[in-house]
Amino acid sequence: MARLTLSGLKKTYDGKQVLHGVDTEISNGEFVVIVGPSGCGKSTLLRMIAGLEEVTEGEIALDGRRLNDLEPADRGCAMVFQNYALYPHMTVRQNMAYPLKIAGVAREERDRRVAEVAAILDLSDYLDRRPVQLSGGQRQRVAMGRAIVREPGVFLFDEPLSNLDAKLRVSMRIEIKRLHRRLGATSIFVTHDQVEAMTMADVLIVMNAGVVEQIGSPVEIYNEPSSTFVAGFMGAPAMNLMPSTLRQGRAVLDAAPEAMLDLPFLQPADGQALTLGIRPEDFVVSHDPVSGGLPAAVELVEELGGSRVAHCMLAEQQLAVVLPKSFDVIDGGALYLTFPENALHGFDAISGKRLANAVAEGSRLVPA
Repeated sequence: MARLTLSGLKKTYDGKQVLHGVDTEISNGEFVVIVGPSGCGKSTLLRMIAGLEEVTEGEIALDGRRLNDLEPADRGCAMVFQNYALYPHMTVRQNMAYPLKIAGVAREERDRRVAEVAAILDLSDYLDRRPVQLSGGQRQRVAMGRAIVREPGVFLFDEPLSNLDAKLRVSMRIEIKRLHRRLGATSIFVTHDQVEAMTMADVLIVMNAGVVEQIGSPVEIYNEPSSTFVAGFMGAPAMNLMPSTLRQGRAVLDAAPEAMLDLPFLQPADGQALTLGIRPEDFVVSHDPVSGGLPAAVELVEELGGSRVAHCMLAEQQLAVVLPKSFDVIDGGALYLTFPENALHGFDAISGKRLANAVAEGSRLVPA
């Protein structure tokens, strides 16, 4: 078992708080991805779990055992860093065996574990090479192998793919997920890349400015973002966010007063400001002005091979729209957009928090 519990974790540097209380439980065998922009505290959180940063307040426990005061080597965690941190004068075999040698593991057992892990990572033919003779992907596999031979309870990955080119990153994502399924180990992976996060995670932890914004599966977070931050961060292209005002139970876009949209999740509350969201792929797109859609001017069409994205202006509101494959439009052209009711997301204009099944309370909308 390797169940990790984080309770009220806070971190302060020189009187400035950078983590504002993280509470979550990571179950045995889960692959958890912590995602967020640079400076949000995700790497700090990972280093606190590893024991490389002190905990200012709160508790870290592995299978009920408090880790706060334990040295990194005694925590049952192994970390893979962004830079491979391999010893250049050692062979692959020696690099992988080194943590076992330091731990006093007998040579015969060291050799057995290294051979076994090298076979898993397809490194058996490279054991006598030095890091300089390897590709970037091979070096990262050696770094992973050095962690695996320790047989830890928890694997910690700190942006391990950031130094790789785009094609190699994709293949390494697949390798890491395949390895996780084979080992069944609890894993925590930190990245700023939301595509990487969505494709790898069993559970996502989205962070912003030292605060956990949302925890859930990739599908849950994509379909029901808890805030405008999550809505705008998770997704490529990002969700369209439109400042709006409620009028007679319908939303009027501030940038396009003629655009009035029905809201299935809100009761009437005239004058209430909110932010409407819609994913770029959720529009119904037409060339026909009698379709009932709202007219939008196309400024730029991005050709992405498998898909096309039109960047449009609906009056003063900028929108990104994923076009159907058969839909033909050019820069400077026009299209008509319909907003399906079940594709709209509502957020409080002040707090940015999601409005789901909201009810009117005076002139103020609050989540039910």
